[in-house]
Amino acid sequence: MAAVLITTDYLAPGDEVDRYLTGLGFTTRHDPMRGPRRPEQLIAALAGVDGALIANEPLSERVLRQAPQLRAVVRTGVGYDSVDVPAATRLGISVSNLPGVNSNAVAEYTMALLLAQARRLAPVAAGVAAGHWPRADGHELRGKTLGLIGWGAAAQRVAPLAVAFGMTVLCHTNVPTRPAQARFVTLDELLRAADFVSVHTALTDRTRHLIDAAALARMKPGAHLVNTARGAIVDETALAEAVGAGRIAGAALDVVDVEPLPARNVLRGVDGITVYSHMAGQTAEARRAAGVDGARELVAALAGHPRSSVNAHLITAPRSEVHP
Repeated sequence: MAAVLITTDYLAPGDEVDRYLTGLGFTTRHDPMRGPRRPEQLIAALAGVDGALIANEPLSERVLRQAPQLRAVVRTGVGYDSVDVPAATRLGISVSNLPGVNSNAVAEYTMALLLAQARRLAPVAAGVAAGHWPRADGHELRGKTLGLIGWGAAAQRVAPLAVAFGMTVLCHTNVPTRPAQARFVTLDELLRAADFVSVHTALTDRTRHLIDAAALARMKPGAHLVNTARGAIVDETALAEAVGAGRIAGAALDVVDVEPLPARNVLRGVDGITVYSHMAGQTAEARRAAGVDGARELVAALAGHPRSSVNAHLITAPRSEVHP
């Protein structure tokens, strides 16, 4: 009987996903991720399991090598940068993500962050809570330019929402598509023209610290940065310095390099920077879709027929197929 590890924190014993898997004959083990884990903890959690439905655990080669029974890993989300995919490929482990599963949730959340930055909602609410009555002007989105870095499922859903608000949309991507409600431009042109820059690209060696001091220096003094992708795409020290010095107006970050945000992180205490708790894709609707779709993908991968594996086509010596 095949065993499955589930670490996504909103999935629980007896829920829809659990009933689906156990109904097919799998045994399930829940070990929700609610903070960083040491490699030893991950190795222990993966002991004796054939498949894993995971949150954002760092599955390094060291961890994967010590999980000899593991044959398939599925991320209940889009990003899979926490998994050492080349190592998994060498070991014959299929790694899947769920493209677009939370794109609508992320798009709506992105618009919420744009509005919050434009109207200064977080500092105003904080001021009222502190006993003040702040009344400084905000700005409208209408007539402003939004720059999207990346053109994945979420960015493609943001574009028509922004257009509906009366914004002009620019996009920098290596894979432009037409027709679209965005004009595709170079990164330099986007940074110089945008009133709001919203990050939607994957984290790779090329995009790590893509938004660095030089990139921030090309942005307008009144511009805001929004990041709902991956924290490491932004150089946090450079961002704190740029906002603190008034070189750009502010930033709304749903993701940071180290999560939860460390107590002494440079982003803390900088007026104009608001950090949220990686909630862009966390709606009830998106969570249900991610759980159900992830479970189905895991079953398919364990049967040797993954539908959204990022590496199955590269595996030359897959581990034996597993059936419950």
